[in-house]
Parts: sequence; structure tokens; C-alpha cells
Amino acid sequence: MAQGKVYLVGAGPGDPGLLTLKGKQILERADCVVHDFLVNPALLRWARPDAERISVGRRGSAQRMRQSAINQLLVERARAGKIVCRLKGGDPFVFGRGGEEARALANAGIEFEIVPGVSAGHAVPAYAGIPITHRDITSTVTFIAGHEDPEKEASRIDWAELANIPGTLVLFMAVRNLPRLTQALMDYGRAAATPAAVIQWGSLPCQKVIEGTLGDIASKASALSAPAITVIGEVVDLRKSLNWFEHLPLFGKRIAITRTREQASVLREELAALGAEVIEIPTIAIRPPDSWEPLDSAIRRLEEFHYLLVTSANGVNHFLARLEAAGRDSRALKGLTIGAIGPATAAEFARAGVKVDLLPKEYVAEGLLVALGERDLRGKAFLIPRARVARDVVPRALEERGARVEVVEAYQTVLPDLSQQELARLLTPPPDVITFTSSSTAANFAKLVGEERVVEMLRGAVVASIGPITSATLRKLGVNVSVEAQEATMAGLARAIADEFRKNKA
Repeated sequence: MAQGKVYLVGAGPGDPGLLTLKGKQILERADCVVHDFLVNPALLRWARPDAERISVGRRGSAQRMRQSAINQLLVERARAGKIVCRLKGGDPFVFGRGGEEARALANAGIEFEIVPGVSAGHAVPAYAGIPITHRDITSTVTFIAGHEDPEKEASRIDWAELANIPGTLVLFMAVRNLPRLTQALMDYGRAAATPAAVIQWGSLPCQKVIEGTLGDIASKASALSAPAITVIGEVVDLRKSLNWFEHLPLFGKRIAITRTREQASVLREELAALGAEVIEIPTIAIRPPDSWEPLDSAIRRLEEFHYLLVTSANGVNHFLARLEAAGRDSRALKGLTIGAIGPATAAEFARAGVKVDLLPKEYVAEGLLVALGERDLRGKAFLIPRARVARDVVPRALEERGARVEVVEAYQTVLPDLSQQELARLLTPPPDVITFTSSSTAANFAKLVGEERVVEMLRGAVVASIGPITSATLRKLGVNVSVEAQEATMAGLARAIADEFRKNKA
């Protein structure tokens, strides 16, 4: 058996967007992922579904794996021929014990590679609005381990020298020892009035920052626990004008997405960019129809149709997949007038090189009727591939105008396999906002929690709907809709939520 390889990958300080492109590439192809408790679980979505995932323990857990055992685990998996992604918080070589793991691999004759990550030492202060260097203030910065190996006979840190080095001090893992460390700096001459800050869970929506001075920061931040970064120096005062992250409109808001897991990424990214903590509660799953024959039959007879109307990205994907299964490609659509309900649906066509002819101004099914204008539709044949359960407004309106309409099932939406325990976990603590991007997500959420409990479950949360059709479904369930997107897109929904919170702050 060929020997594998270990990649020591820096996962960054917490924000999943700070994973490097190379780190993502390795995570996507790894056979085994070994990750620390500080690694954001959202990063694991990039791992292969069949990849082995091994957590080496959580802070304060008796089951936390010792470093020697982690080293041995990496060696064993590589000797078994696996590509191993050792995913480590921050940067592997900046207080990440990556040097110890690399040395163990080298001694065992295992091939390895280091993939640097964004270090918490500079990224976490940046998210707190603190530049660790500034041309007008300081050009030096010192990174310090605030928690040394307890098995050392004596500290290797020269606090007397550090107290007199000008510039910024950045302390890692120092919360527990902060009273002793700050006192040592003052004892050796660092001014007690020196600005200081402790940043807990930096770069995440739950980030918390305590500001003070070297003399009082230990007492002010005594309630904070790890993970935290401590910054000492005049640059801390710049936070007053540079604190950008905590001023994002959705900072600290917990927002639930009810789309399918496969389709949550666009809305998740839009909301995360506005500072939100995003949780995914998949209320629908996409499944193939019970039979492909109706759709396949329509594809065999494409030449009979004049129009192809698609009202969802799922409809596009399944239609094009069956087109390919029939041995045909986008050239078979030549001569058809193609309509898409909105930009996301049109984008799926564009990925296949297909140009959309009709794109309504309002991204609802009725918008397609408006886009058709005053065209004479008598005798025209329309093909509409869609979900099993959908509104019949468009087919009926077309038939009233003399068109021949063939509606075929391209996919079906079903309840996902989501246990009550998992649902309760996702809803704890209760989200500040819960989003619904279709009538199906609303109806299925009610089925998952129980229609008699849906109002109770959403009490206290801002309910955000992508558009009037979804809002109508929610109101039928007795749910008050607080936010409705003016533009029925993921970006439009995110903007509407942000506007609601900006309005409340004003």
C-alpha cells in the first residue's frame, strides 16, 4: 500500500471565510480530517461526505486527546495510505503546536506539507478594529504565549525585557494567567495606563471585546474565558474609530435559514457578510420524481414546444440533467423561447450556456405572465418542468389565452430526515431571525415542529419572507411576517433583514 501524506492546515481564527484557498482544496480531497475544537464546524462542509472526521477533543473535556496521541494518529492514518488534513485553528506554526506534529511526522518518515493559516495574532485584533502596527504609533509587535507548557521547569519568557520593548504586545491563551502576566509587566516598568483589550471569540458574530488599561484589564475581563487574544499597546485606542465588525448591521444576530442544505450557501454568505451568525435548519429535501417518464417524454418531443418556462433553479438542474441523460445538450433548446422566474434560475441556465429570453421584473410566477406581454399565445405550446406540488396560476392563465400547456414533474420536495432532538438543538438558543424562501419551507417547518406549535416556536423571532407568496403561506399558518423582501432573491432577503435592524437602531 502506498503511504499517504499529512497536510498541516491553518484554519484561521474562526470566520470560515478566512480559510485559504489552498486549505480548502486540501480539505475537499482529504480522506481523513483531524480537527481541533477551535476550528469552526462550518469548515467541515468542504470535506468529502465519505471522509473520516476525527475531533481531537474539546476545551475542558476529559476526552481531549493528548498531543502524543494526536501525533501517533497522524502517523497511523498516513501509513494506512490516507491523505490527512490536520485542520488547526489559526496558523499551525504560531502557537499551534504544528512544529511538534511536523517533527513527529518527519521522525516517522511521513511526507507532510505545511499550509499556513491566518493567525489569530493579527486577525482577531483586526476584527476588533485594532491594527497591531500603525506608522504613527508603532512599527514593532511581539507575539507571546500566555500559557506555557506546564511541564517546563521555569518560564522561558523574559518579562523584564518584554516590559521595556516598545510597541504592541499580543498575548495568546492568556486569560487564565492575565492577572499574573499584567502584574509582571507593570513590575518591570510597563506603565499601568497603557491601553489594553481582551478579545474573546474574535472574528465570529459572538465576538466580545473588553477594553481597559494594563492596570485594570485583568479585573475587567475576569468573566471572559478562552479562546481570547489580549492586546497591549497604544494601538488599542484606535478601536474607537476603527471598530468596523461590531458595527455591521446584523452583528451578533442569530439567523436561521430553512432552505435545503445544498442551497443554503448563497443566503448564508449574504447574511454572514452582514455580521450574522447563521444556522441551517433544512426544512425541505429535493428528491427525483417517482418516475422520469413524463419529463423524458417531453424532452423527446421538444420540437413540439414553442416556450420553456422554469420557475426554480431546481427545475433547471433536473431538466438539464434529463436532457443530458437523453443524449442531448443545450443545442436541443434552439428555437424555444425560454423564461426563468428570477436571476438565480436564469443563472443556472447560464452555467449551461443557455440564454434566457424572458426574465420578469417581479420574481414570482405571475411575473412570467407579465413578461409575455400581449403576445398572441393561441396555439402555442408551453413546457413547464417544476416540482410536484406547485401553484397552477401560470398554467391556467396561459390556457385561458389559448395556449397548450404541458406541466411535467421534474422533482419533488419532501420533509428532510431531521429528528426532533436535532431540531431542538438548532433552535437553542432561539434565533433572532428565521427566514423562509418558499411556501414549501414554511409549510414543512410547520410539519416539523407541529402546526399547533409553529406560532409558539416563532414567538420572539423576526420572521423574514422572500416574497408575497411565501408570506401568504406563513399567514395561513397564523405566523406574523415582520420582513418581506422587495426583490425576491437571496440578496434581496438579506438586504431586507439588514434594513429592518438598521431601522430599529435608528
